[in-house]
Amino acid sequence: MPLHFQKPKQVVSMETSGLIMLKKELSTDRLVLVLDLAGTFVFALSGAMAAVRRRLDLFGVLVLSFAAATFGGITRDLLIGAVPPAAISNWYYLAISLLAGIITFYWHPAIDRLMNLVLILDAAGLGLFAVTGTHKALSYGLNPVMAALLGMLTGIGGGMVRDLLLTEIPVVLRAELYAVAALAGSVVVVGGDMLELSFTTASVVGAALCFWLRFMAIRRGWQLPIARGFKQPAQEPASPPNSKEDSVDPP
Repeated sequence: MPLHFQKPKQVVSMETSGLIMLKKELSTDRLVLVLDLAGTFVFALSGAMAAVRRRLDLFGVLVLSFAAATFGGITRDLLIGAVPPAAISNWYYLAISLLAGIITFYWHPAIDRLMNLVLILDAAGLGLFAVTGTHKALSYGLNPVMAALLGMLTGIGGGMVRDLLLTEIPVVLRAELYAVAALAGSVVVVGGDMLELSFTTASVVGAALCFWLRFMAIRRGWQLPIARGFKQPAQEPASPPNSKEDSVDPP
């Protein structure tokens, strides 16, 4: 007669709780990946559109789309030791960036007509990157302050590199609220983690706050104060072409 051994209730409960925690981690990781890829596509569109406006060729458009979409995440991963960075080890990021670049290159008139929508999507992408970047920094054991800063960096890094490649002052340094909006969303995620809220709840609230701040900044022109009373030095007028200094004596 076969013998049946029944596991103690304590062991069964531990195994059940372990399976539940594993399922939660898998669902959270899947949500983070989906949000990250959505933000990648939106930022790639903005980078490609900026390249088209500066008359770059197809290769330049694809480079700008990939840089704008992934540089913030790559920088974050290098700083926290997550190597190789997800944007390089996972082919999804490259494929989505190139897809957005090709779409923009061939159908840029339609995208340009929808520029207001692109700005709204850019604000949404900023929120998505801020919350996912903060979550990844926290998962690698960073303290709350640095995790929030790295979340902000994830959101603004790609746009800064895009502008630098186009020899422009980064928008984050001169335009409406951008970095502050990303930082606000990151702080919400950090606060949710400290209060032991679910990542879904904290990410929705954080991304919504970031989006609202950025959207209102675009609509109302909200921006941080700049130094007052400083005057640009007056440029010396160029000498007329027929002045004595420019004249050449005949031989």
